Amino acid sequence: MTQPTLRELENQGAFIDRHIGPNDQEIGQMLETLGFSTLEEMTDAIVPGKIKSTAGLELPSSMTEVDAIAKIRTVADRNKVYRSFIGQGYYGTHTPNVILRNVLENPAWYTAYTPYQAEISQGRLEALINFQTMCADLTGMEIANASLLDEGTAAAEAMTLAARSSKSKSERFFVSRNLHPQTIEVIRTRAEPLHIELIIGDDADAATADVFGAIFQYPDTNGVINDYRAVTEALHAKGALVIAAVDLLALTVIEAPGAWGADIAVGNTQRFGVPFGFGGPHAGFMACRDAYKRSMPGRLIGASIDAEGKPAYRLTLQTREQHIRREKATSNICTAQVLLAVMAAMYAVYHGPDGLRRIAQRTHRYAVLLATALRAKGLQVTDSYFDTIVVAGADESALRSAADQAGINLRHFGDGRIGIALDETANRTDIEALAALFGAQVADFDADVADAIPAFAVRKTEYLTHPVFNTHHSEHELLRYLRSLADKDLAMDRTMIPLGSCTMKLNATAEMIPITWPEFANIHPLAPASQAQGYKELIETLEAMLVEITGYDAVSLQPNSGAQGEYAGLLAIRAYHRSRGDDQRDICLIPDSAHGTNPASANLCGMKVVVTKTDANGNVDVEDIRANAEKYSDRLAAIMITYPSTHGVFEEDIVEICEIIHSHGGQVYTDGANMNALVGLAKPGKWGSDVSHLNLHKTFCIPHGGGGPGVGPCAVKSHLAPFLPRTFDSEGTVGMVSSASFGSASILPISWMYITLMGSEGLRRATQVALLNANYIAKRLAPHYKTLYTGRNGLVAHECILDLRALKDSSGVQAEDVAKRLIDFGFHAPTLSFPVANTLMVEPTESESLHELDRFIDAMIQIRDEIRMIENGELPRDDNPLINAPHTATMMVGEWSHSYSRELAVFPLESLKRQKYWSPVARVDNVYGDKNIMCSCLPLSAYTDQ
Repeated sequence: MTQPTLRELENQGAFIDRHIGPNDQEIGQMLETLGFSTLEEMTDAIVPGKIKSTAGLELPSSMTEVDAIAKIRTVADRNKVYRSFIGQGYYGTHTPNVILRNVLENPAWYTAYTPYQAEISQGRLEALINFQTMCADLTGMEIANASLLDEGTAAAEAMTLAARSSKSKSERFFVSRNLHPQTIEVIRTRAEPLHIELIIGDDADAATADVFGAIFQYPDTNGVINDYRAVTEALHAKGALVIAAVDLLALTVIEAPGAWGADIAVGNTQRFGVPFGFGGPHAGFMACRDAYKRSMPGRLIGASIDAEGKPAYRLTLQTREQHIRREKATSNICTAQVLLAVMAAMYAVYHGPDGLRRIAQRTHRYAVLLATALRAKGLQVTDSYFDTIVVAGADESALRSAADQAGINLRHFGDGRIGIALDETANRTDIEALAALFGAQVADFDADVADAIPAFAVRKTEYLTHPVFNTHHSEHELLRYLRSLADKDLAMDRTMIPLGSCTMKLNATAEMIPITWPEFANIHPLAPASQAQGYKELIETLEAMLVEITGYDAVSLQPNSGAQGEYAGLLAIRAYHRSRGDDQRDICLIPDSAHGTNPASANLCGMKVVVTKTDANGNVDVEDIRANAEKYSDRLAAIMITYPSTHGVFEEDIVEICEIIHSHGGQVYTDGANMNALVGLAKPGKWGSDVSHLNLHKTFCIPHGGGGPGVGPCAVKSHLAPFLPRTFDSEGTVGMVSSASFGSASILPISWMYITLMGSEGLRRATQVALLNANYIAKRLAPHYKTLYTGRNGLVAHECILDLRALKDSSGVQAEDVAKRLIDFGFHAPTLSFPVANTLMVEPTESESLHELDRFIDAMIQIRDEIRMIENGELPRDDNPLINAPHTATMMVGEWSHSYSRELAVFPLESLKRQKYWSPVARVDNVYGDKNIMCSCLPLSAYTDQ
């Protein structure tokens, strides 16, 4: 036996085998099933030579988890964690440890997918309806959505909601100059391509402005609590809507905007237990009057009933959510931050209304004591405030030096004024240290001092009265509540999630560890650059990695979702054309098979969408593209195309399509949703594409977190680089698309770790195994289900579409029935009816082992056998395991009158007797839910009456 070398024993590439599911023997077995000898032979058969890279990635080799963690530790150590009292929408907070360990660090929560399959998402749906109830209660509104990306984008969404809902005919929108500056930036970016004229002025000016809506900060960016009742009445008299950008903690002690007449409330739930994270991810929110619920952006959780008549949660008004009016959209669906929304909701559940009020009162009292001490020193201080004071009259230069020596960050307005925003983390030592910076002393912490909240603003309305916010206040109770919710769901800690186009791969623990380190978590997004040198290194290194992987020349990490990345890329194209005097270029060609986000993003950029055809094989119709490019030659701005195609195929004509568009002066936007089929094999920036967004929460291992967090970097060729979104307080043609300069910065270490751990050879192998796994499934299922579209040599890319359309006529079974039946086998369904109705799109990713692939295949074969029983008359069309799926435990103990056995219902495979997932609810009634919309916590009677 040959002794291994020391180099082999060091096993620097060990992580590659941890990330990739099948081992070498299993890979060989699968290749044999497909008729190939090696991965390289298979790759050559699948990937067109026109696009295939001839050289490997110029990235370092893979390294061990221990070495990678040590390396990123040196990066983190370059950050300096100061006590930040900057405010401006971001505040220090304590993440309760029970939430830190059991939500943020728990794969049952962070590896879950968007809850499109309601039956296996009841836990996260309940958590989100808690979030909606929390936001609606605190803002005094009738309904709230299930989170948005951040406060700035929520404010921009509110502006467009007001534009389409207001009775005013005006095309102008009023923005208070006392909004947080980054929010004004994002609103400005969103308004310009939509031809909305902004009026930025003092709050009182809004009363006489001819506008369709107005937005105010409450309390404002200076900390002042203003009375907006009169200006709200004046705006309503003109048919305009009023938007309040609010602070939820302040709303526990100051009156809700709904009580003084606001129509829409937006904000950020960051201070409810979610760290600074250099800007994100944080869950924004929108709450509004009931009249606007059908126009509200983002996801909305509602209640319905299941087949047994029990209450069940679901995404309500799903048609509005899924299709987003396509080319007529004024919003986008990829606008959620579910994991952070769950954290914020559980923070409110844990503390309850009394606990939140106590935190708010303590924070306010500290602010009052500090203000009192500073006034005693002869300084000018804000009069009415909640937690933020502005100080004038200090020696700013000396103050900067003293604060830096003390490890404290304050807000400097640039005109001599100093802002100090206190928060939950403030204590007596902090107040003394802050006072000392100004040469002041806090005389008596327990002195009876008057509150600084004006009488008109004192909260009188109740909030968080539902039992869920008044029960789980001990750690034991919250721990068990979180466990009970997680037990209802299917996430990747239980099973593969074979969702086509969503790339649900391993989110390795080693990749996740750094995000909770204080050096990454506790940096304020507006901290001085000298304190964020570690972030600077991380961001620049990750950008360089992505440039090498994609073949583009520059990357912006600011977009905090895939849809935001699309938006940023199209804004760059628009700005590029305008810089060349081509203002008339406004046509965007989009194939009819595209993701719904594509036409929505184009519309938001002021472009006009022209839909192009796909051919009988599912490929984009090149001749139709050519015809439209010629027809709109003088106006052609761009084409948005997904590659590999939305149908899961490497199309042969992508280079020709790029040449056609370029010959007519347009730009090529390649949707990066399917990048997991390309890394290490082909680079879009090298085959003629000009811009792509990348889904770091797909290809690069940031977990989906139940439907967010997401990061959607925008990668461009050099001629578009000057038109990437500018960062805060910087110059640039295109404004900010997210509130923070680097978007969801605190989760960038995940992708940095993934690329570092895998190295050039690991990334390429991962892509090849992703192709292998998808083709293996298609091959094994070929005798039972037709693969709708294939590419060269009858092969698919990293996903395959199973065609179930013929089954409707032969058995009455539809794709949705198969999706629900898979729940009985313990599987999350593949992507349902996209991009073709009544199909299932399967993407297994490289992380699934042969055992898991075969388990899924066995389930799908058993389901096909059940369908054959219906086709043969052995099972009736109106009573069979598919149309009655999923089967709950309560069904098993009641009277059984079905045409099939209990055992077939719940143990269709012997393996399920060893490990069984029980759906917490039977099939959810979507029609009932849309007719009886209930979007806040259900009363206890809804459960006890059953």
